[in-house]
Amino acid sequence: MNRQKSYAPAVDGGGASGAGSLYLVATPIGNLEDMTMRAIRILKEASMVAAEDTRQTRKLLTHFEIQTRLVSYHEHNKGASGPELIRLMLEGQSIALVSDAGLPAISDPGADLVASAVEHGIAVIPIPGANAALSALIMSGLPTERFLFAGFPPREKKSLVKWLQEFALIKATLIFYESPHRITKTLDIMLEQLGDRRIAVVRELTKKHEEAIRGTTSECIEWFAEHSPLGEFCIVVEGADPSDVNKADIDGAWWAELDIEAHVAHYESTMDRKEAIKKTAVDRGLQKREVYNEVNR
Repeated sequence: MNRQKSYAPAVDGGGASGAGSLYLVATPIGNLEDMTMRAIRILKEASMVAAEDTRQTRKLLTHFEIQTRLVSYHEHNKGASGPELIRLMLEGQSIALVSDAGLPAISDPGADLVASAVEHGIAVIPIPGANAALSALIMSGLPTERFLFAGFPPREKKSLVKWLQEFALIKATLIFYESPHRITKTLDIMLEQLGDRRIAVVRELTKKHEEAIRGTTSECIEWFAEHSPLGEFCIVVEGADPSDVNKADIDGAWWAELDIEAHVAHYESTMDRKEAIKKTAVDRGLQKREVYNEVNR
């Protein structure tokens, strides 16, 4: 068990005695006016700033006249850089972690540093700000009460097909990231695997050319056949419609007579509990959290 009191007065950050804190600082995803006053202050006060791309972050720091020492932390050096940053925080230094844009630890190696900090009793403190996924969701026009962020789709077609099949029965709105040179291929396979759902394809969020293409998957495919995709994309996809699920197929499934707990138990005979919960959720068209809550009441 780990309990963090982020602002306990006796200990900086409320973590291990004498340790510094790890600040997760959101940076603009395009428009520099989205930088918060709190983020600027933390970047100035931190012992150092750990950045995914120091060249990109240096521009940001220079713009806001921040002179804090800048160090590199990314996918290719995290094995060496991560333990060193942990050591410095245990010695009392506070580190501000930033990604190239948006919230750190979302689809980037910052998540590994956070996990290590928690393991060592170091306080991890979020400094909220701009985020592409949530920005795309709230402007999509699709339901927002339940959503699932899935990150970047796999590149290979076979892996992408299998990956999308896992979301086919999820009722929550789905959010993906995608690059401009892969967007049309991903939409084609999405149409095959998820059907012609309502979607919003959003690009260049907060920038001059911000744009949202809303319609069905097939309509968006037609749009991109006539307009070259430019910029980084968020794809927001309508969740599965319960009425579209073939009830006959469900009734004929091997697990139809089992309750959720028995369904999970069946899979646990051949795999660990986490994977069993995941497979049960896919079978039933539920979110993993729903299955987890049901079997851990």
